[in-house]
Amino acid sequence: MAKKNKARVPDDEQQIDSEPNSNHQTLYEVLGVERTASQQEIKKAYYKLALRLHPDKNPGDEEAKEKFQQLQTVISILGDEEKRAVYDQTGCVDDADLSGDAVQNLSEFFRTMYKQVTEADIEEFEANYRGSESEKNDLIDLYKKCKGNMDRLFCSMLCSDPKFDSHRFKDILDEAIAAGELKETKAYEKWAKKVSEIKPPTSPLKRRAESSSNKPETDLYAMIAQRQNQRKDRFDSMFSSLASKYGGGDMPEPTEEEFEAAQRKLDSGRSSKKAKQSKRK
Repeated sequence: MAKKNKARVPDDEQQIDSEPNSNHQTLYEVLGVERTASQQEIKKAYYKLALRLHPDKNPGDEEAKEKFQQLQTVISILGDEEKRAVYDQTGCVDDADLSGDAVQNLSEFFRTMYKQVTEADIEEFEANYRGSESEKNDLIDLYKKCKGNMDRLFCSMLCSDPKFDSHRFKDILDEAIAAGELKETKAYEKWAKKVSEIKPPTSPLKRRAESSSNKPETDLYAMIAQRQNQRKDRFDSMFSSLASKYGGGDMPEPTEEEFEAAQRKLDSGRSSKKAKQSKRK
């Protein structure tokens, strides 16, 4: 009886064991990728192995078939961000362990570890960060990455505002350029010249104005209510005008088109009146 030839499995597939977690081999090691690999890198490694281990390419090879099935388990976990997160924390490879209560418990675990960030937390961080050595280092790093393009820099710089921080950042960068830490670029030179022509703020580190940072929410509600009342008064005035024009309560209620036409007429009248007053002045 002729001996059945067994298809050879390539060397880089020999790393796949019969069980994903056997011999303490991680799923990342099975695919040959780093633990920090992106989804694109994971899928690329999977496709490469899947093509070589596919049963159609290895007819009659039970070992290749088993490893191909094993590969499906690996990608079902690492290819799913939620299951991957649970696996990274627990090492579980069973689908039952990677869903339901395990995910819920993990979510609760993260909630207890990382408290909810409030506006007060953000303001505290901003107060500690602005003017710190960390801010200075970040500024210099971003200057290098943006090649002195300050518009791009402000888009990436934490807790920054061109209106309040331009002069302050210019002083820091000028000092670094003078010390030889940075090279002055044409983009920065142009920006610095423009900033020099603007009057600097009196308290650059106090970016949040008191009028906007500590206003109670009731002020907002009061403003909304006031505007609603103003709109109501305008509508009441318009209805009175319509009632007078069309004969009061004896006439049917105006249609929506008539209502909008009257509104436009009133607005047009007000605009014309304002325009005439402006010309007289």
